[in-house]
Amino acid sequence: MSKPTSWLARVSVCVALALPAVAAAPALADTQQRVTYKTSAAAPAATPNVSNTDLQCLSEALYFEARGEGSQGQRAVAEVILNRVDHPRFPKTVCGVVNQSGQFTYKKGRIRERGAYARAQQIAKAALQGAPRNLTDGATYFHTPAVKPKWSRKFERTARIGSHIFYRSEQRLASN
Repeated sequence: MSKPTSWLARVSVCVALALPAVAAAPALADTQQRVTYKTSAAAPAATPNVSNTDLQCLSEALYFEARGEGSQGQRAVAEVILNRVDHPRFPKTVCGVVNQSGQFTYKKGRIRERGAYARAQQIAKAALQGAPRNLTDGATYFHTPAVKPKWSRKFERTARIGSHIFYRSEQRLASN
């Protein structure tokens, strides 16, 4: 098998494995509950604006931050980003959250794995279209086990998915 054909076969398998989970997600959206945050009565709850710009920002964040994860791990990272968009203490757009200074460790670079990026795009699109957010229990932070940020002691741990640990910031824990 030639190199291009072999590469295409690997990409096709990756896309085929990712499609069923992504395709099923919008169908489940009506039956799953979404985590929302209360805002003042004067301002309605913010919802992400589904646009090509948001899709690109979320896709790149998933690619650079979690491309080594499975579909579930990437969906969990997308949940955190969208939970932040809905949270009153974070920017109100996907790109605002993704580009917020000091929040994500990746540096935008060249996309070298087209198959991985295509999977990230599919997951991002499903998330922006309202796929259920039931993996992280409302998490707004995450990190890998390779690091131990100071904030991780102050927030409630909600899940561990793949190589990420997720936290919710609404419940501050006592830090003695």
